[in-house]
Amino acid sequence: MEDLTEVYNELIMEHSMNSYNKKKLENATCSEMGHNPNCGDEITLELKLDGDIIEDMAFSGHGCAISQASTSIMIDTLKGKTINEAKQIIKTFIDMIKRETKNEEELEKLEEAIAFRNVSNMPSRVKCALLAWHTLEDMFERKKF
Repeated sequence: MEDLTEVYNELIMEHSMNSYNKKKLENATCSEMGHNPNCGDEITLELKLDGDIIEDMAFSGHGCAISQASTSIMIDTLKGKTINEAKQIIKTFIDMIKRETKNEEELEKLEEAIAFRNVSNMPSRVKCALLAWHTLEDMFERKKF
């Protein structure tokens, strides 16, 4: 497990420092701002839909390495998925962070986002990891997707 933790840490650092998902999205279908008042992290998610398929996503804003990496990895994970698939993956991610699921088959659907599995051991970082996921969930609810 030690080696896997190291791989996950490297993945998180890579996404936080070099996120190609951090950009302005041309012709976005919708956008939603998310804010973590505890630490000041703030992001704006932009989404481009093709029917009910997430064609593209991007984000802008600022925050700690965990929130920035979680946002970038969420985008990689959800691009190309349907809205319903995305909703299921979001639920699985939130359940993993809250320690409400340990079902390995379900967790595999998270792809690289499983790197945040150990964030649940750091209560002060949980909201950082969840910021983008809750923001997208809010967007889906507000837009009635």
